[in-house]
Amino acid sequence: MTITTPGVSPVTVTSGITLSVDGVDITVPKGTLVIRAAEQLGVEIPRFCDHPLLAPVAACRMCLVEIEGQPKPQPACAVTVAEGMKVRTQVTSELAEQAQQGVMEFLLINHPLDCPVCDKGGECPLQNQALSHGRAESRFTGVKRTFPKPINVSAQILLDRERCVSCARCTRFADEIAGDPFIDLLERGAKQQVGTSSDQPFDSYFSGNTVQICPVGALTSAKYRFRSRPFDLISTPTVCEHCASGCGLRTDVRRSTVLRRLAWDEPAVNEEWNCDKGRFAFGYAAEGRLTHPMVRDESGELVVASWPEAMSIAAAGLRRAGSRTAVLTGGRLTLEDAYSYSKFARSVLGTDDVDFRSRPSSAEEIEFLAALVAGKPVGPTYAELESAPVVVLAGLDAEDESPMVFLRLRKGARLTGVKVFTVAPFASAGVAKVNGRVLTAVPGAEAAVLDSLADEVSGARDENRLEAARLLREPGAVLLVGERLAQSPGALSAAARVAKATGAALGWVPRRAGERGALDAGAIAGLLPGGRPITSDAARREAAAVWGVDPASLPGSPGRDLGAVVAAVNADTKAIAAAAKPSDVVRSVQALLIGGVEANDLADPAAFVAALDAVPFLVSLEQRHSEVTARADVVLPVAAVAEKAGTFLDWEGRPREFAQVFREALTLSDSRVLAMLAAELDASFGRGDIASVRGELASFGSWHGDRAQAPGHAPPEAPSVGSDEVVLATWRQLLDRGLLQEGDPFLGATARAGVARISAARATLLAVATGEAVTISTATGSITLPALVTTMPDDVVWLPANSDGSNPRVTLGAGHGDIVRISGGVV
Repeated sequence: MTITTPGVSPVTVTSGITLSVDGVDITVPKGTLVIRAAEQLGVEIPRFCDHPLLAPVAACRMCLVEIEGQPKPQPACAVTVAEGMKVRTQVTSELAEQAQQGVMEFLLINHPLDCPVCDKGGECPLQNQALSHGRAESRFTGVKRTFPKPINVSAQILLDRERCVSCARCTRFADEIAGDPFIDLLERGAKQQVGTSSDQPFDSYFSGNTVQICPVGALTSAKYRFRSRPFDLISTPTVCEHCASGCGLRTDVRRSTVLRRLAWDEPAVNEEWNCDKGRFAFGYAAEGRLTHPMVRDESGELVVASWPEAMSIAAAGLRRAGSRTAVLTGGRLTLEDAYSYSKFARSVLGTDDVDFRSRPSSAEEIEFLAALVAGKPVGPTYAELESAPVVVLAGLDAEDESPMVFLRLRKGARLTGVKVFTVAPFASAGVAKVNGRVLTAVPGAEAAVLDSLADEVSGARDENRLEAARLLREPGAVLLVGERLAQSPGALSAAARVAKATGAALGWVPRRAGERGALDAGAIAGLLPGGRPITSDAARREAAAVWGVDPASLPGSPGRDLGAVVAAVNADTKAIAAAAKPSDVVRSVQALLIGGVEANDLADPAAFVAALDAVPFLVSLEQRHSEVTARADVVLPVAAVAEKAGTFLDWEGRPREFAQVFREALTLSDSRVLAMLAAELDASFGRGDIASVRGELASFGSWHGDRAQAPGHAPPEAPSVGSDEVVLATWRQLLDRGLLQEGDPFLGATARAGVARISAARATLLAVATGEAVTISTATGSITLPALVTTMPDDVVWLPANSDGSNPRVTLGAGHGDIVRISGGVV
């Protein structure tokens, strides 16, 4: 049962509606439902269909109360309060009590008595309320209805129809919250049941929420079904590690195994919802795990080693490389771990070649982040998205890349009329669900569209641009930019100009959970923790004071990003190969220290792998076997999220701390491993435990000194496109072939199939229709997918970035904004 404001003391407001509930007066705001007013007095009225985040429907009739002046009991979940209203609940009214008992008896007539095997048993509102508000004995002696069971509503969600009490929570959630009206109540009377269209499965990124809010065991998940009883589980509040939304979760463990995750009630962040990726994608921690340190022996093979041996070899290699070591990290890192990498690079190795962006990026992005994001206070916030007059998205598909941002935008669009615009080549499914409008931009040309918003009249011939430009100037307007803008030259500069010209709040929404924290921790070239520029003497003095080192020992100029490091390693290799005396060539990168980087996520996977092969010394801190560990000289296993405590910063900049789920886990966090490595190097570093790292981060405080200037890059001229060429648009879908989704075949089966989106004119030119094959190719390779005709520019094609049969970076060597060839059929 959902109780929104539990308590026993009357709650009063200075102005509003005064009524009495069971003889106790209470004043509540106008429009308050009777059931909410009773909650504020601590009176628990039974209910099944009621949910504070869903519109009332009074479907189950369990919450009947007696209201003076009404001829019969009324549903407390659907009646709003009125001045002087006198309400009597089951506590004081025999009529209300009998009405509730009658409803309960009616609901149980056809409900199966299978509580011992039902997944909901032990945490079931129907069980609880049958005991507290039902009759002691059943008078029904007939035959209960039955249905074949279970029905696959989707690959992940299973339905036991005879358990359903027709509360409509699931259908209302799908329709109101997620915007995926793929399930509905079918038939009438005793035959009424939840069902789907015969040709349309329950295709939703948020389907798992229907299982959690189902007040009976009608909906269950394939992953958890018949796995455990709730009283056998140990529950821990945690935070999702899959994206930057920062969703609060509850992780349930039995016998040292995670069996399920549920959305936690976090009103300021994810309310009571989460996406299926965050709910079901936790099996990866058991897939291909590294369990022991490994070192490369004399024959070149990786062999298991002891921790002291591995640490000794790693320290020796890093000592030789010194400041010619580059530190590259990925999006899995917590704030504390990213800070430890940042500190280790500067205070132990003396290098500023640091980059957390294990994805396509740019130097312009570093300037943007340093000037406008790093170390800034929390904001814009989720709440501000709901109340904004307009939210403009640029380089961001919220449903795929930040699901909670999408749900808040949908809520705002539905309830308060928030206008949503997206700078994109077409309106995705998520944009349509928030009633969004497209500010059409060919990939690579987003800067020109954004610049037109900075000048209120420059887009006057485009009504959507003109309205977006006008609304951005209203108080509370928000501009959200995604990491994809880093692939569009000049776009982040244009976004900064728009924010400055309009006064709109500017938010950066990365795709990975650890990126905002890594930025604030200084795990990027040119920045120390808190957004301090490394070129500032004052900033280096503050960092040195916290770290207990000499300020002169810290690097004083910005280092290289990941792309520049990879290019330098490969350039060193070419120089050595061309040199008459290779030993005379001094490498600019002697070693790599890598944590959480996957080659296929990068702009040029082949170049990265070549650099891994070529660098003289490579240390990998990793959870699982990967292309990096396969080439490393030393591999050090580190803890997964459930095996440590930590903090993620969500896209708002809000700290999201989480506890250690497996308290008996022997695996070490990245911070602890780096501390051990620093000790082996005789460096002052600290213990690396969670408390001391958080203490150091707190010691930095806010930075009030000089900051970098916002970038001012001009957009390049649009490239010319041949008759058989198009510009590639691409981004990752929420459910794809990501490594953190491994280990759950049910979730994988719900991923959206890859398609190639093209315009109607392009489809005509290629002589193909929706569903027929088109081939996109470069000199590197080709991808063939079914076409999906979409309203979009004729010279653009969209491909999913990491789905089955479609990984343009790996297969085509091309990314967002690159030119590719297109043809009809299979080549």
